[in-house]
Amino acid sequence: MSAEPPSIPDGYPLAARLLHWVIALCVLSLIPAGLLMNQLPSGEPQNALYTAHRSLGVLVMVLSVIRLGYRLTAKWPEQESSLTPWQRRASTVVHNLFYGLLIVQPLVGWYATSAYGARISVFGLFDLPALTAKNAAAADLWFNVHDVLGFTLAGLVVIHVAAALYHHLIRRDDVLIRMLVGQKSS
Repeated sequence: MSAEPPSIPDGYPLAARLLHWVIALCVLSLIPAGLLMNQLPSGEPQNALYTAHRSLGVLVMVLSVIRLGYRLTAKWPEQESSLTPWQRRASTVVHNLFYGLLIVQPLVGWYATSAYGARISVFGLFDLPALTAKNAAAADLWFNVHDVLGFTLAGLVVIHVAAALYHHLIRRDDVLIRMLVGQKSS
């Protein structure tokens, strides 16, 4: 029996990759939906978009908690060896901000929606309990916080995608490949 610790894979495990891409697709749907739903006139299309936005937000929150738990307990690959020290720090900061925002943003939306007095039906399966009593001033405040966090999240998405494309197309390293297929190309 070997006393060596188990090796850390070069690429991300399947569960991490699936969680990453499902969360990414949800976020890439939530951002435009969040921008559009307030521009629509009151009525069924707007209500349907609000319901979808809330349901996807809850899904993102739950999946992000699962992904964070998995991240803290599973074997995880080291950062790509070709990264410079500042890129390693930037990557860590961006990923930590993502984990925080992907959990806090839906909670803020839930709180704001509760203060507004609307219910949150999750894919028509169940309703979340209200986190606070109806309060118009609190709803306005927390929806504004939700907006700021949403724009912050959108900015992080742009940075994250730009960095992944830079590594794939310019540096031609394995940063993106490890999240796509789970192993280095070499």
